[in-house]
Amino acid sequence: MGRGGNQLFDDNRDVFLSVACLGSQWGNVQDMQYLPRGGLFASVNLMGTGDNSNLKSLYNDLYVKYLSFVGFQEEEGVLKKKKGGLKLKIKVKNPSLRRLISGGIAGAISRTAVAPLETIRTHLMVGSSGQSTTEVFKNIMQTDGWKGLFRGNLVNVIRVAPSKAIELFAYDTVNKKLSPAPGEQPKLPIPASLIAGACAGVSSTLCMYPLELVKTRLTIQRDVYNGIAHAFLKILREEGPGELYRGLAPSLIGVIPYAATNYFAYDTLRKAYRKNFKQEKIGNIETLLIGSAAGAISSSATFPLEVARKHMQVGALSGRQVYKNVIHALACILEQEGIQGLYKGLGPSCMKLVPAAGISFMCYEACKRILVEDDEKT
Repeated sequence: MGRGGNQLFDDNRDVFLSVACLGSQWGNVQDMQYLPRGGLFASVNLMGTGDNSNLKSLYNDLYVKYLSFVGFQEEEGVLKKKKGGLKLKIKVKNPSLRRLISGGIAGAISRTAVAPLETIRTHLMVGSSGQSTTEVFKNIMQTDGWKGLFRGNLVNVIRVAPSKAIELFAYDTVNKKLSPAPGEQPKLPIPASLIAGACAGVSSTLCMYPLELVKTRLTIQRDVYNGIAHAFLKILREEGPGELYRGLAPSLIGVIPYAATNYFAYDTLRKAYRKNFKQEKIGNIETLLIGSAAGAISSSATFPLEVARKHMQVGALSGRQVYKNVIHALACILEQEGIQGLYKGLGPSCMKLVPAAGISFMCYEACKRILVEDDEKT
């Protein structure tokens, strides 16, 4: 039997073959070992001298079933390795569950990947370990080693993963509902991805805001609460459900423009890539770059709103001016500090947001390809 095709059964000798390898790269199989007639399966009369077509079919089906899971296909009775290496496929029938799982994994991976940047950024803001990125990095490495760069990451992953899962699930679901089919007129005058992005930001914030509020209470009032569950129940019992959403409006003011711009930019850049390069499928590296570009665009476009919101939160502290609304705050900052005042701190903010956006989109699209077959709609 040749090395090019690893046939599971020898039709001439009517016996079962023991296959030691599949392809020459995993072993050196010069001779195939033949099991003696009636040997291993003699006690159950499976390997007699009669017709073994049913047994052959059973074992061929099993091999094709499990080997195709890791990237093999059957062609005229021969198992061949697909081009492009091993491709993992896990079937999840429910599309909503696929999106939620993909979003959760994307959030966990992206948050872990940028954890060192977030740690360095926090130290730079506090000024406790140095005045430059290099100096802070060296001090953390000397003090705590690599673990210091990921300190507190587990708690953040637990918080970010469900938030990102809800956000990406909401965006994908709403965008697919509102996007017109090929050849149809748009359902709305506003781009579907813009509305879907805003819905994604609102959905994620509404679901996770109570947890953020409880986390803030635990940080500020450590002696009052014994844990998350105790804090949550005590706030509900003593202050009512509305207290869990205190301060929601300012948060939505910051979230909605960023999320809408981020997803709109991402969708627009993907469409432009397909149009210019004449490719329907977009690779992981391209998705990473497109997602990072979308993160940079949305961060730059909405950062003045973030600056104005922080100025409004500070209020009259330290003799600062009290602003009537966001427009008044923007006008005053522009008048007093110029255009650069609206973008003060943009660099450190983008240092975390831009790579996080790219990694998140890349992981999300990659997970959707793993959790669903290529010919299914995701």
